[in-house]
This record gives sequence, structure tokens and C-alpha cells, in this order.
Amino acid sequence: MNTEIIIAVLLGIGLSASSGFRVFIPLLVASIASYFDVLHLGQGFDWLGSVPSMIVFGVAAVVEVIAYYIPVVDNFLDTIATPLAIGAGALLTTAVLPIDENLSRWAMGIIIGGGSAASIQTGTSLLRLFSTKATLTTANPIVSTTENVSATTSSILALFFPVLIGIIFLIIIGYVLFRMAKWRQAKNPSS
Repeated sequence: MNTEIIIAVLLGIGLSASSGFRVFIPLLVASIASYFDVLHLGQGFDWLGSVPSMIVFGVAAVVEVIAYYIPVVDNFLDTIATPLAIGAGALLTTAVLPIDENLSRWAMGIIIGGGSAASIQTGTSLLRLFSTKATLTTANPIVSTTENVSATTSSILALFFPVLIGIIFLIIIGYVLFRMAKWRQAKNPSS
């Protein structure tokens, strides 16, 4: 695997994992970055950097951010955000991979990007569920603010420091998967 593909994979992990915090913020960041020629997208993904895409992602990001501050709605949003985050993660990773063959590019995008987004989204959903139960939703706005800042910051940093952000997210994803395995093991000790 050449250096360009490794950097693109780590960039894809950074952007797609950010989708696990908020679905539309990384899409908006990628759209703006593409529009201003900071992010170079693969063939067929020019639409992502168009003005209509920026408007749609911008409106969706604002609605998503506001909705996560509404008690009970935030937990419901986690249910529908999971498949959306997986889709956004797959799209973002696929869009940045410098692979000419579409099937390979999409397969890698779905596995790497979708998997990264799903891991982070699962972790944030479990954190919100714990916050809801432990504080009767009073700490959920703090969780939401942290997720908003994380999604924005990590998306922007992924553009300029893809290797660093990609590695950080790989460590976080590994930790989330480890904790989930430990939780399952504690729940089902006979397995």
C-alpha cells in the first residue's frame, strides 16, 4: 500500500469517525473544504463541494445540533443517527480514497468509514444513555456540547493532520470495542 492511500485511509477514518459524534458536521466541513480546494475528492464526488451541498449540510448540521439539546429527543436521535453516521462515514471515506476501481473504493469506504463511524456513534450513544439514566437528562447538554465540539474540531484537524487524527481515532475505536467486549462478557459470563 502506498503512502497516498495510507494517508487517505487515515483522513477517511478521521472524517468518518467524526460522523459518529454528529452526522452532518463532518459532511459540512468536507463540503466547505472541497469548495475551497483544501480537500481533494475522488472522481464522481465533486458534488460534495458544491454550493447546494454546503447549504443542505449546513441546514442539516444546525438542525441536528439544536435537536440534541432537547431532552428525550436526543436519545431518539441516537437511534436514527446510527445508520446515518455509518452512511456518512462510508461516503466520506469513499470520497477521499484515491482508488480508481469503484467496487474496491466503495468496499473500503463502507468497511473502514462505516465501521469507524459506527464505533464512535455506539460509544456516544452509550454515553448519552448512561448520562440520561444517571442524571435524569440534566447532564445530556454537556454531552451534546462535547460531541458538537469534538465533531467540528476533529473534522477540521483531520484535513490538516490526517495521520495524527486517524491514529487517535484508531486508538479510541479500539478502546470502544474493548469496552463493549468487556461489557458483553460481564453481561453473559458463560460465553
